[in-house]
Amino acid sequence: MTQSRELIVEADGGSRGNPGPAGYGAVVLDPVTGETLAERAEFIGVATNNVAEYKGLVAGLTAARELFPDCTVHVRMDSKLVVEQMSGRWKIKHPDMKPLAAEAARAFPPGRVRYEWIPRERNKHADRLANEAMDAGRRGEQWSPAASTAALDLTADLAAARKAAGDATAGAARAR
Repeated sequence: MTQSRELIVEADGGSRGNPGPAGYGAVVLDPVTGETLAERAEFIGVATNNVAEYKGLVAGLTAARELFPDCTVHVRMDSKLVVEQMSGRWKIKHPDMKPLAAEAARAFPPGRVRYEWIPRERNKHADRLANEAMDAGRRGEQWSPAASTAALDLTADLAAARKAAGDATAGAARAR
């Protein structure tokens, strides 16, 4: 039996004001290498934060399906609401959220998706994409992958974290 490929989708959405100018970001990652396989971001006009979060989820799931239609997906988001609702643990009461949850369920087979809540600081790539989309919208433009620095910023953050860890290790070795 062949094991299905797993992808990671990290998604985020935001609005500047609630509702306010809103956008989302989503990134599809290889779980083994951490390589970015796809990025999606869009300014969606005036919307609530929750609507933007769901739109980011749909974009991420759609991108994963386009890459590997038969894969399984591990969704990581900092939206407790979306994670709990899509996992079936919380009821979807708000009428605006029901069609978005249904759209997410159509974007990728729910039985092949698992959801995990992560703290905001672990969702920086998708957060940066959402902010880039909102910034582009403020300028009257749409987000462009060519203009994105989200992956570069994430790489710089990881390099800084590795350097700090290395400095701490070296300091501990000198102290011994």
